[in-house]
Amino acid sequence: MKSFSYVFLGALLLVLSGCASTGLNDNAAAPSPPEAPSVAATPPRLPASPIASRAPEYPAGELTPIALHEPAPRTVAAMTPPADLWERIRRGFAMPDLQSPLVPGREQWYAARPQDLENMAERSRKYLFHIVEELELRGLPTELALLPFIESAYNPQAYSHARAAGMWQFIPSTGKVYQLKQNAFRDDRRDVLASTRAALDYLEKLHGMFGDWHLALASYNWGEGSVGRAIAKNKRLGKESGYLDLNMPMETRYYIPKLQAMENIVARPGAFGVRLPQIDNHPYFDSVTITRDMDVALAAKLAEVPLEDFKALNPSLHRPVILAAGTPQILLPWDNAAVFQRNLDAYAGTRLASWTVWIAPTTMKTADAAKRLKISEADLRFANNIPAHMIIRAGSTLLVPRPAGQERDVTVRIADNGQLALVPETVLRRIVLKAGKKDSVATVARRYGLAPARVAEWNKVGTAASFKPGQEIVIHRWVPVRSAVQVPVKVAADGKPPQAARR
Repeated sequence: MKSFSYVFLGALLLVLSGCASTGLNDNAAAPSPPEAPSVAATPPRLPASPIASRAPEYPAGELTPIALHEPAPRTVAAMTPPADLWERIRRGFAMPDLQSPLVPGREQWYAARPQDLENMAERSRKYLFHIVEELELRGLPTELALLPFIESAYNPQAYSHARAAGMWQFIPSTGKVYQLKQNAFRDDRRDVLASTRAALDYLEKLHGMFGDWHLALASYNWGEGSVGRAIAKNKRLGKESGYLDLNMPMETRYYIPKLQAMENIVARPGAFGVRLPQIDNHPYFDSVTITRDMDVALAAKLAEVPLEDFKALNPSLHRPVILAAGTPQILLPWDNAAVFQRNLDAYAGTRLASWTVWIAPTTMKTADAAKRLKISEADLRFANNIPAHMIIRAGSTLLVPRPAGQERDVTVRIADNGQLALVPETVLRRIVLKAGKKDSVATVARRYGLAPARVAEWNKVGTAASFKPGQEIVIHRWVPVRSAVQVPVKVAADGKPPQAARR
């Protein structure tokens, strides 16, 4: 055994000496190793091992010799993640800077409103870590984590005049394309996880279409069809077709300069006199599975968080109950997830939901539905967010108090597809009258309780004008929705329908 060890040791020394040689010539002399410490016994010199003779030869110039005394490389990649989330975002910036004269103006606008910036940053605290994580998992530029600042000021309850909702501002049709449920019980355009997934899916698709982040972002704001047509038009005219070359609406023209300005401020807040709040590089929330329908107020109580904080993390819920079949998980502050589960386990076996679902069998007034359900009209309106002077259409899904003995939860079909359809109790209709003898603007206005100026305006005459017998007179009136007609109806000025209409 001892002789074998000496043979192996000798072979190993020969191999190492070959690796440390200055070239690829086996006959070249190796650099002298540092003086070895003395040992009690020195093994005898042995002939070269056959293993060493099979070491590969390399052509000159491909390898650089490493001397045993050389220090370790000085540049080592940092393996520790940044403690601050803003620094993590800065490290992931990857988009080309937009060279537009509009950027400095947007920088100044934001920098002049430090309180607004701080408020937006505070709102983003709940969602920013998750969005950065998702961007990095997809290999996307972290500038996109700043896009909700531009879209919604990081407010998941934001709603625009174009009916866009949520942090990422999805309109209803685009939300449906990206599987964001919008029903009587929830709106996933506001959901933190679902809307972020949909937004990044959409942005990836747009970048794949145009191969340029500025064009992709313009498409997110203006629509890919509009951007595509603008590019095609420029090409027909022999013009360049980059983002700065296109003719686009003012909103889109300022859209990416706003994002570039926000990126510049996050990159160098001190240069703009801005103080960004400390946001730790740690998840803000955790998801918790629920298996039974549960009141929103009770869920917040079990998690030991204020109701407003619970709603901020679960903004898609727009009813006072969580239907487990449609919303199988909720988001809670990181440390409160375990608190919720512990309290829920202690609460097991008791009533969790005080609401269930009722489907309207016919079209009816809210007051009539409340009477049938034996609850107050105010409670029915509150639970279902029904405005005044609206009628509930047949087939609508409404939340109603849950009977004491009912244990069955709402089904998946209803939780995922329930809709509340409302129509006004009255609608404004255009009515065409037939003037009688001695009819005038004043007499018609008095007969129908209208302002003479409005009657005159509708008929393009003066307030003192008279009508000829049989002349058509136009008025607009609020009429009950059930008797409202889809086409103008001709009646006599005295309010009676003409003879043909009486048959």
